[in-house]
This record gives sequence, C-alpha cells and structure tokens, in this order.
Amino acid sequence: MQKAQPNPTKSLAFWQDALAWRGAITVKILPRIALFGAYAFLVALVHRRYHWAGADPIHLGYTGGFLALLLTLRTGTGYDRWWEARKLWGGIVNQSRNLAIGALAYGPKDRVWRHQFIRWTASFCHAARQNLTGERDVEALERLLGDPRAVRELLAAEHKPIRVAGRLARQLRQAREQGGLDGFAMLAIDRERAALIDHVGSCERILRTALPRVHSIKLRRFILLYLLALPLALEISQLWMRPLLTMLVAYLLFAIDQIGHELENPFDTGRASHLPLRAICGTIEADLMTLLADDECPEA
Repeated sequence: MQKAQPNPTKSLAFWQDALAWRGAITVKILPRIALFGAYAFLVALVHRRYHWAGADPIHLGYTGGFLALLLTLRTGTGYDRWWEARKLWGGIVNQSRNLAIGALAYGPKDRVWRHQFIRWTASFCHAARQNLTGERDVEALERLLGDPRAVRELLAAEHKPIRVAGRLARQLRQAREQGGLDGFAMLAIDRERAALIDHVGSCERILRTALPRVHSIKLRRFILLYLLALPLALEISQLWMRPLLTMLVAYLLFAIDQIGHELENPFDTGRASHLPLRAICGTIEADLMTLLADDECPEA
C-alpha cells in the first residue's frame, strides 16, 4: 500500500498563519503594548535607583486567572455572535436558491416575468448587505436590475431589503391574478420570500444590540490595573527583562480582548475577520443567474 505523501501546502500553513500580518490584530494593539513597555522600563529604572521590595506576585497570579476567565467569556460571546450571523447568511443563501427554483418551476412561462423575478431575488442579498454594512454598491444593483430608475429608488429606500421583498411579493400577486401561478405554489414560494426577511431581521438584531458596555468597561479597567501592577511585582535584576515580560503579557491580554471586540460586530468591514458578505452575495448571484440560464436552455 502506497503511503500518502505529505502536502507541502499544509506543512506551510502553520508558518503562514503564525507570521501573517494582513488580517491580524497585532497592528491595532502595538501602540498600547509599547506604552506599557515604556512604563515598565521606567519602573525598572526607579527600582534600580531605590531598590524597593516588590509586591507579592502570588496576588497577581490569582488576579491573572480571574482576568483570563473574563477574557474567555468575552471572546466566546463575540464568537457566538459571529457564528450566528454566518448561519443566518447561510440561510439567506439557501432561501434565495429555493425562492428562485420555486419561481422557475411553478411560475408563469412569461420570459420577462421570470427574468425580473430572478434578478430581483438576486438583488435581495446585495440590498441586505448594504443595509447591514452601510455600503452603497450601485454597480451590483445596476448589473442585475438594468433600470437606473429602479436602482435609484432602491438606494433611496430607508430599508432596502423590505423594498426588494415588497417587489417580489407584488410580482407573485401579479402572476397569481393572471392565472400563471396557482394558490398552493404561491404560498410555498412566498414562504421562502418571508424567510429572507426573517434572516435579515435577525442580522439587524446582532448589529443593533451591542454587548453590555459595563462589561467592556470593567474588563478593560481590570486589564489596566493588572498591567500597571505587574512591573512592580517582578523581581528581575536585568533592566531589559522587566519591560520585555510586561509587553509579552500585555500582548496576550490585549490580543484576546481585541479578538472579542472584532467578533462583536461581524458586519463591520473595518474589523478583522468580518463576514465576507461580498463573496457570499457573489455566490448567490452566480447561482441564480445559472439557474436562469439553464431554464432558458432547451432540454436535451
């Protein structure tokens, strides 16, 4: 039996992640780390001059354990919000596909109606993305809708996903009134349309409900007090070791705290590891346009 050969790409994955700069949060916390390193250096200079007795490090050990627990809870809460948002957008992907498949399978054979319905369905994810991120992406909407007036009205809407969902509902009602869609099929398709609004509403709950500010204030205050006390408790003869150890501990505490902060709002494009909504919307658009193209091709 032939042995599996090691994959060099996987072998390099650790080093690529460990040494990565783009997408990392280190650049955001470096000024704070440097500040506490300078503070620890001043403490070391004063200690060398006056030779005071340092604080008992065992108390800082207890405090550090409690602080690590708080940071873990904060990071876990932030990751829960990020993962919930990702699952909701996975639902938007599935509901968009289901809506398009139902409309093409049971909707009227009118080519104009089918084109408009699929293109407006594909526009929903872009409208939802812009509503959550605050972006203004005219190109994607113009590419799908092809009507500058419709694009302007959509961009001017206070809630873009509702405007798109309303347009889809009117098209379903029009098809039902003209006899191109039976009542049972209309209810089934409209259920998928309503689910899209439910997913967007849940995303807005994450966006507009931040973590309690009192928790962030207390946690960062504990970090500040801990790092202020740490150089005072270190009994090290070398002048450079005290700021080095202080900066190392500061890096760990600030990094974990910053990770929780970055994950708190998964829709903010200015934060590291935000959801790749543009890529997700591109996938939805490509899938729906493929469905539309396949529907127009004659069966073999």
